[in-house]
Amino acid sequence: MPKILIVLTGSDHWTLNDGTKHPTGFWAEELLAPMEVFSDAGIDVDLASPGGTTPVVDEGSLDPGTIGEEESAKQRRALDALADRLASTLVLADVDLDSYDAVFVPGGHGPMEDLAVSEDLGRVLVSMIDGGKVVSSVCHGPAALLPARRDDGSWLFAGRNLTAFTDAEEEQAGLADKAPWLLESRLREAGATFSSGEAWAPFVVVDDKLVTGQNPASSTEAAQKVVGLLTA
Repeated sequence: MPKILIVLTGSDHWTLNDGTKHPTGFWAEELLAPMEVFSDAGIDVDLASPGGTTPVVDEGSLDPGTIGEEESAKQRRALDALADRLASTLVLADVDLDSYDAVFVPGGHGPMEDLAVSEDLGRVLVSMIDGGKVVSSVCHGPAALLPARRDDGSWLFAGRNLTAFTDAEEEQAGLADKAPWLLESRLREAGATFSSGEAWAPFVVVDDKLVTGQNPASSTEAAQKVVGLLTA
């Protein structure tokens, strides 16, 4: 059976323009929904992070006022069940990539702090793409695509069709004016062919074996597309 490496941010904050540290981490739905899809498909998953640190959930992703008390409680139970695995993530730099058929990167603002500049992750993505394997990410997770550069300095995903959390969504979320940079803009500047759907609605782009989702609501569909590629 295929095996997937999920790479999680190791950061519990995002440094804003004024130097303050906005509390964050990974977005719960963007980890839990794909893991459920992968589990249902009988696909094994390992968790990794930079340095093998214990990833922290963004508490905003569990806000009962946003997702409802029942869903919040359900996701907290799921995270409790994952606690041991989260506390023992693989060290990204030490991962044996031959063991995996796909890499999946959930979002949350955490990746904007660490994965966006992770040389280790950049090397992982180059190896996966060159090996004909699947690379997938949702929401702010595509920040992880930015450090993937070849030896000549060219960006691995230049010209590729993809999506991510949009500048408009960042504005609606209230952080755009405080952000040191915006993900959609940075991906466009890097050379991506960026597209998006309605704000906060599911939207997924598949370009060969690159699968990206726009926002938290896109998590399940993106994971389903990954399963489709792996089982085709």
